Amino acid sequence: MAEWASTQLIEAAQAGDRESITAVVHGAHTHVRRFAEHLCASPQDAEDAAQEALIILYRKIGTLRATGALASWMFRIVKNECLRRTRLLLDGGHEDVASLVTSAEDEVIRRLEAEFVAQAIRELPEVQRRVLILRDILGYPGRRVAEMLGLSTAAMKSQLHRARSAVRLSLTRPS
Repeated sequence: MAEWASTQLIEAAQAGDRESITAVVHGAHTHVRRFAEHLCASPQDAEDAAQEALIILYRKIGTLRATGALASWMFRIVKNECLRRTRLLLDGGHEDVASLVTSAEDEVIRRLEAEFVAQAIRELPEVQRRVLILRDILGYPGRRVAEMLGLSTAAMKSQLHRARSAVRLSLTRPS
């Protein structure tokens, strides 16, 4: 179940009660927006993706089969909308593409920096690498990462701290 809406409120919204639908949409906005900010390429795309997800929620909440699936349904909509917007950007459907990569030199520097980060992550011990990827790259909550890896939350936090420190040190070390 979504933390922003009770089962009764979601059920009433599914049944078509307009006040309940409005309450669910209003309660979902901050959560959906925050999630979109982590996935989308720009703040504008994040806002647009969040708005699109809320419109879909408003129009189609009656098609939701299980009340407990609301959050995952919403986040899947946001993820798909962010991916769609990124594809448009990469396919040249966005007017500001030229401003994203101002020169070939900037693109080469960006790729080199990404390779340095990737190499630093590859050099981490397996547990630290997995914790860092799950938490910082894939964005899983800390408790979920700990569960997935069979660690206590404190052990996961310790491994994450060590991984971040090792990557930071590797990136600041002269070549």
